[in-house]
Amino acid sequence: MSRPARPAFALPPWLAHALRAQRGPVPWSAVVRGALAAGPLLLAAVLADRTSLGVVAAIAAMLAGINDRPGSRRVSVQRIGMPALAGGAGLFVGTYAGEHFGAVPLTLLLTGLGLLAGGISAVGSVASAAGTQLLVASAIGAGMPLPESGWQRALVYLAGAAWLLGLRLALPTPGSLVGDFRFDGERDAVADVYDAVADLLDAVGTRRATARRVALTAALDHAQDALTGPRLRRYASSSAERRLHAQYAAALPLAEAATALAWAGEGVAERSSEGPRRLAAAVRGNTHTGPLPAPSRSAPALRALDDALLHAAEAFDRGRGDSDLHTRRRTARDRVRAVFGAGGREYGLRVALSFGASAAIAQALHHAQWYGQHEHWYWLPATAVFLVKPDLGPLVSRVLCRAAGTVLGALLFAGFAAVLPRPEGLIALVALSGALIPVATRHFAAQTAVVTVLVLALVMVGGEPQASASRIGETLLACAIVLVVGHLPMPGQRGGGVRARLSAANRAAHAYLAHVLSESDAHDPTRAPRESPVHDVPNGHDPARSDARALRWTLRREAYRALAEARTAIALAAAELPALARHTEGADDVVATLERLVDTTTACAVHLDDSGRLTPWHTARLTELLEELAEERDRVGLRGPESPGVRLAG
Repeated sequence: MSRPARPAFALPPWLAHALRAQRGPVPWSAVVRGALAAGPLLLAAVLADRTSLGVVAAIAAMLAGINDRPGSRRVSVQRIGMPALAGGAGLFVGTYAGEHFGAVPLTLLLTGLGLLAGGISAVGSVASAAGTQLLVASAIGAGMPLPESGWQRALVYLAGAAWLLGLRLALPTPGSLVGDFRFDGERDAVADVYDAVADLLDAVGTRRATARRVALTAALDHAQDALTGPRLRRYASSSAERRLHAQYAAALPLAEAATALAWAGEGVAERSSEGPRRLAAAVRGNTHTGPLPAPSRSAPALRALDDALLHAAEAFDRGRGDSDLHTRRRTARDRVRAVFGAGGREYGLRVALSFGASAAIAQALHHAQWYGQHEHWYWLPATAVFLVKPDLGPLVSRVLCRAAGTVLGALLFAGFAAVLPRPEGLIALVALSGALIPVATRHFAAQTAVVTVLVLALVMVGGEPQASASRIGETLLACAIVLVVGHLPMPGQRGGGVRARLSAANRAAHAYLAHVLSESDAHDPTRAPRESPVHDVPNGHDPARSDARALRWTLRREAYRALAEARTAIALAAAELPALARHTEGADDVVATLERLVDTTTACAVHLDDSGRLTPWHTARLTELLEELAEERDRVGLRGPESPGVRLAG
């Protein structure tokens, strides 16, 4: 078969990423929340003659709006609330440091905060957002002259973020208008899992199977996140919540069986996907499943699929079942390992250098009167914070987008400022910008342009003259600082963030494999195969085996989630300039082998449930993958569990 012709010209990855934008429907509910957040807060403060406090509250609402991403209400509490708390603390510390410290001690303090926030950011996405707000707010507190004290600023900042969070929790959304108001996207997230299972079954035996399995992992991750969070306790507290939890849990054996079928590569009957699609419709409509397709039990994975469908139908119709979300809380040791690991150390050093250097240069320029009448010097270090974040894309892509977005936003604001009445026209501009943020987050340049307009309008309402030109110069200077720091050699091995994700995926994959092989050891070789290996679990016939299978599903979820996170980190690293991208070469081969290992482990688990023992073919395939993985790990210098550490039982 001939290979498809390559295009005559292809953009380099670092430039292609800068031009790429996310797509999707307009999040109208988030647009409404954005319009009701910063603008009304600023208007209320102006009417109460407390404009400076309104500026602080509006900044907090703006940053909370950036974190107001699609997801359930319970997810938004953590995604918006935790960064806001960090921002309030940063504003408090920055204000008092700016009032009592000289330039050198203040720079050292901000550098130390950068080191702390950078290390914490390695824990996860919410921690990264918290680290960002900690640094941005500390720079604003130290560099924005306001009459209020530090504790007043911090309280108003928290109030501004709480206002947007309150809107998020109180206002209806499209997902909550159907059925129970408490559910805001959770039903769709669980239904998407069943649809993803059906899509994978349709793709079994085709080239699309791998991509569909990746999509199933993403759907499971999204549903797991949507159902967890501070709004719901670990164990569901109402019948509707317990039912939804049980429906999610019932999808796990279906996903396991579908993955095993995809691994075997043998086509299945078209009707095999009908059952999961009917389950998806039942979740969305909160109805019963109705009749499911007749079973097909010609192979272990098909028997597992039909048993899982039977279990799911029972959970749906009775409204009860296993309500465990199969997640494990990260321990303090896990968080400390992330902060002080290779990724946390490297990122912490780069954030500290970028933030500290930009703060020092900004103060030097400020004291040298380079700013003229403008007393605010926080824009330079605050800009550096956003530029140094890998969450927003590769380094060069971030720099290009930030520069283009700032220039565009500053020019737009200069035009608006020339014609809009003050302050009412600027307040309306703040409200409009807040409404545009949820749409603009699809591309970093667009987000930067909208935020630039909003911030310039805020500082002008606060009494500062038009400052578009100085903002452009400060942004370009921040871009240069971060570019230099991003390419500086650091202690240890480069690509620490990618290696940390790879190590986590490696540990999770081996933990999953070791557990499945321990289940193999626990089986009695003389025992006959069971008739219904999945369906007997919820009835509690064998509590020990039920607990073992629940742990297996938890480990499987952790392995696939860790692999997805590693894939994301590798894709970002591959889009860096060649000088940086070369440090993570070969990482994609490692994660691809790990994915095949986890897929094979899943197939082995399904076969063990059916027959009680692994075939020599399964054992040989595992051995081959472990040897291949060991060679690839050696090539990229990755440490982890060695192949001999996992005993293969035949």
